[in-house]
Amino acid sequence: MLGPMALEWEQIIVDSADPVALGRWWAEALGWVVVDESEEIIEIRPEPDRMPGLLFVPVPESKTSKNRLHPDFRPDDQEAEVARLLSLGARRVDSAQDGQQWVTLLDPEGNEFCVLGERKS
Repeated sequence: MLGPMALEWEQIIVDSADPVALGRWWAEALGWVVVDESEEIIEIRPEPDRMPGLLFVPVPESKTSKNRLHPDFRPDDQEAEVARLLSLGARRVDSAQDGQQWVTLLDPEGNEFCVLGERKS
């Protein structure tokens, strides 16, 4: 019987029309650092030696539909964090509905992510 493989989650690849600009946006949004950058790619991480990171790479086609994978973030203050992200250039997808504990936003290239509300006990 085979046991589990030893895997380390290194990064998530993000396809982008302008990888460097989008990677810099996410670095600012998350408070992460740039660990590698060229004219075409950029990699960011929480800290230089801490994984996983995000690697932004160029693709010729534009985004055409909803992401199959998107990050959720849980800040200390949802309202303040949504306002901060909007001031950085994020756009709101929807407004909170009754009972909804998250706000869906789009990054500058239209990739969805959610800012969660307070954790329910």
